Amino acid sequence: MDEQLLEPVRENIYQLNLGPQHPSTHGVLRVLLKLDGEYIVEAEPVIGYGHRGHEKMGENHTYLQFMPNTSRMDYLSGLIYNHGYCLAVEKMCGIEVPERARYIRVICAELNRISSHLLWFGTYVMDLGGFTPFLYCFDDREQILDLLDGVSGSRLTYSYCRFGGVNRDVDDAFVAGARRFIARLRSRWVDYHNLVTKNVIFIHRVRDVGIIDRDLALRFGVTGPNLRAAGVAYDLRKIEPYEVYDRFDFEVPIGGKGDAQDRYHVRLAEMEQSCRIIEQAIEALPAGRFRNEYRYQHVTPPKGDYYLGFESARGATGYYLVSDGSRYPYRCHIRVPSFGNLQVLTEVLKGTMVADAISILGSVDLVIPEIDR
Repeated sequence: MDEQLLEPVRENIYQLNLGPQHPSTHGVLRVLLKLDGEYIVEAEPVIGYGHRGHEKMGENHTYLQFMPNTSRMDYLSGLIYNHGYCLAVEKMCGIEVPERARYIRVICAELNRISSHLLWFGTYVMDLGGFTPFLYCFDDREQILDLLDGVSGSRLTYSYCRFGGVNRDVDDAFVAGARRFIARLRSRWVDYHNLVTKNVIFIHRVRDVGIIDRDLALRFGVTGPNLRAAGVAYDLRKIEPYEVYDRFDFEVPIGGKGDAQDRYHVRLAEMEQSCRIIEQAIEALPAGRFRNEYRYQHVTPPKGDYYLGFESARGATGYYLVSDGSRYPYRCHIRVPSFGNLQVLTEVLKGTMVADAISILGSVDLVIPEIDR
């Protein structure tokens, strides 16, 4: 008898495609899972289904023409990406920005950060089976969208910042609306904690699940709330302050062991810190111009390599631009946080159950279009 026929056949090992069309992957992400029953033996993220060539477009457009592309990578941090790009070009060209414009940028960027975290909060809990918090979060987020729509004309893919300032000044109605929103959001914390934080079902779905500890996070280049949940207080607004962040008093929330529960608590705490920043910026908002007197339609930065890092809602982000002295960037590369935050899952998902994979994926808060840019 053939000895190979006597070898045990492992019939429990099989492969399963999670995505690319699946609600819990929040985009065209495909995770190829190798399973032993209900347990994940191996997980391989497969990206590229939504590649649009933003970086190549950045090299074939002038610096100003590329501006609308910036908010179409991480579409939930679109205004923050737009802000960071303007900072990068202003650094290249030595463009001065009026004080009023710098404060307005920070206010709008922090509103955008809260908007992103609210969307994550609502959709994450919905992934785990809770629908009511989703409605609460989107109700609050709608107030932010109305405010930003009033000054930028957009509700998602913002192109509000300009080289040397912003496209439009804020008025008293915007300032009053921002104050009302902060008061409203703070009144919601009790509801959010009663609905979610203290919910025993939620606690069992997130506690000790998907642990990304400090060493693992640093090894894979994880940044943002996922790194801070592991106990590393790394936030570019504090470590390498840009714009006027060094003038504000705010904290960098951190977690303990880096599980899904810590990532949840860190993002909720970050929304409160953003509220603190917005309040201080409104109180200190100076009078004056909202944009440099010179309209920078065509910029020609000096030859050289330039990099500008900033903190998006998902972590450390940066524009690397190489100038050859023309109106077109010779090289345009964007460092996005979701790439490292995704790759760490190859280690984290091993040994977990399929049901926990949904909780872990949601807790990391990935935006696939910024990976596939």
